[in-house]
Amino acid sequence: MTRFSLKARGEVPLTPAVFHILLALSDGRKHGYAIMKQVEADGGGSLRMGPGTLYGSLQRMTAAGLIRELEEMDNERRRYYCLTGVGERALEAELARLRQALASAKKKGLSAPVRVGSR
Repeated sequence: MTRFSLKARGEVPLTPAVFHILLALSDGRKHGYAIMKQVEADGGGSLRMGPGTLYGSLQRMTAAGLIRELEEMDNERRRYYCLTGVGERALEAELARLRQALASAKKKGLSAPVRVGSR
């Protein structure tokens, strides 16, 4: 059983790397470097994913059926990836989980950042 086998069935929670890669691919196909830049942009510049994390994750996510590598290339070095139906469902399930967590936090009055030791 691979590390992402449960995630391939849409179970959550996803790891942060998997979540952000799926999110980056949600608006269309991208090559590795474009995924890294999109993850950084989605994180407001505070989230960076190095090549080791990215390409290791892409390999495992492809094996788990969350994404697929496309045949098309615009040069020899760029490999393009896109979401599969399984990946789309996994992303939607994770987003639903995060929405529920945010709603619960708001009900508890935690809409502002929580400070450790403030309670």
